[in-house]
Amino acid sequence: MNHVDKWKAVDEYITDLLVPTDPILNEVLQANAKADLPAHDVSSTQGKLLQLLVQIHRAQNILEIGTLGGYSTLWLARALSTGGRLITLEASEKHAEIARINIERAKLSDVVHVRTGMAIDSLQQIANENHEPFDFIFIDADKQNNPAYFEWALKLSKPGSLIIGDNVVREGEVLDTSSDDPRVQGIRRFYELIANEPRVTATAIQTVGSKGYDGFVMALVTE
Repeated sequence: MNHVDKWKAVDEYITDLLVPTDPILNEVLQANAKADLPAHDVSSTQGKLLQLLVQIHRAQNILEIGTLGGYSTLWLARALSTGGRLITLEASEKHAEIARINIERAKLSDVVHVRTGMAIDSLQQIANENHEPFDFIFIDADKQNNPAYFEWALKLSKPGSLIIGDNVVREGEVLDTSSDDPRVQGIRRFYELIANEPRVTATAIQTVGSKGYDGFVMALVTE
């Protein structure tokens, strides 16, 4: 068994034991695949991690940048207690429509609001609305814009807010200083901004599994 097959097998072992089969979430993944959405959904173990982080943090006001078909959205939204709200931003009208159907399927339409359009524009609109600060922000969209998303996350957060950035290792490509991939350069700049930002304390974790070799950043807003 090569290392990739072993990663997948371990993921399956963990999932079988700790992440019970959920018919609704399975239907969402099937609907996303049927609609030919990119297979960029978080894994079930990653989804469960997001859910646990929301519960541990007791988050009541979540911002998600990058909806796709709403799979990660549902993991996050299900962790909210009564009265909690989630805003998720999606550039693609097609993806957003599929996400809305999936959110309705999970009976979470009263909790989740999908906004379409370029995320930078949506973030400006949220700021213009004087929306209350978010206490949990999940960044999982076009990686070349991660630096801008981080800056907006800071503007829309408060001390104690938790910011998570996904896909920040990319099979180790993040080490390539001369990469001509704008996603890699966006992630490198994302790291640099976090490292030089006195208002947050952060770390990053490398991950392996059914989604390959990648990782995520976690930053806590301290002031």
